[in-house]
Amino acid sequence: MRISIVAVGRLKDGPLADLFAEYAKRLRAGRIDLAMIEVEERRRLGGPELMAREAALLTGAIPRGATLVALDGRGKSLSSEEFAVQLGRWRDGAAAPTFLIGGADGLNPGLRDRADLVLSLGKMTWPHMLARVMLAEQLFRAQSILSGHPYHRA
Repeated sequence: MRISIVAVGRLKDGPLADLFAEYAKRLRAGRIDLAMIEVEERRRLGGPELMAREAALLTGAIPRGATLVALDGRGKSLSSEEFAVQLGRWRDGAAAPTFLIGGADGLNPGLRDRADLVLSLGKMTWPHMLARVMLAEQLFRAQSILSGHPYHRA
């Protein structure tokens, strides 16, 4: 199964990049290929203009036929077990989920509205670079739940 994360900004070398790589490696061992696609607007824009440009860059990077999952604080909160059930549905339905992570100002509302699922990582605000690692960990946790691996202790 291939899962993509399409995100605004570049994850620089360091602890977050190392942790993301570790979870991607663990997922590969369980037959999930986690791809990170990063886009970045280099022009100094702000507000709605920046969000619109980021939406265009994200849209251009979405793999064909993807099931879109927008990460947004206003989205649906799932427990790890519920997320595992959803991952199992995508796997069994041969879906190719693509997770969208916006920039510092979030996702453009039009792009968020196009998503098949709007998912929240919780009510707290998280840096978008950290959200990538948190998502990778939850994907690994969901995979572990589905396979009966003891990583997740309910």
